[in-house]
Amino acid sequence: MSVKDLIRTIPDYPKKGIKYRDITTLLKSNSGFQESIDRLTDYCEPLKPDLIAGVDARGFIFGSALAYKMNVGFIPIRKQGKLPSTTISEQYELEYGTDCLEIHEDAINQGERIILIDDLLATGGTAKAAESLLTKCGGQVVGAGFLIELSSLKGRALFKDPKLKVFSVFDFQD
Repeated sequence: MSVKDLIRTIPDYPKKGIKYRDITTLLKSNSGFQESIDRLTDYCEPLKPDLIAGVDARGFIFGSALAYKMNVGFIPIRKQGKLPSTTISEQYELEYGTDCLEIHEDAINQGERIILIDDLLATGGTAKAAESLLTKCGGQVVGAGFLIELSSLKGRALFKDPKLKVFSVFDFQD
């Protein structure tokens, strides 16, 4: 069984017509989780990051494990109202409304190289908002990595900077 096969597909969740990619089945497999982190590391090491940033909440799982393995710091990008100190926020569009991400204003030193990590790249709105926050804080976003990409939704197209490497471990066409 491949690591990709450990990702369970749940049809019609959270609404009819959606195929939800459930990573909990991958996470409970020690070899599957380790291989996922190893594959992300292979993409990240050549980019020489100073920090890994993970998006609330599943990006924390992969981002913090990756930061540990690479011996770099980790930055949490949270949903609005979850961070205790002064924050910078970024609103973004959802399929049916808006949402907001926040980061501590002092999370990054000017010019630090950062890789953004999340579990899923779909339409790209969340990831693009996270990239914007990191840039507003003075970071140089050198990569945006995802465990899963739904390439048919073309979220990767939101990242226009040719110096920013966008990568995913597994691609699901539908």
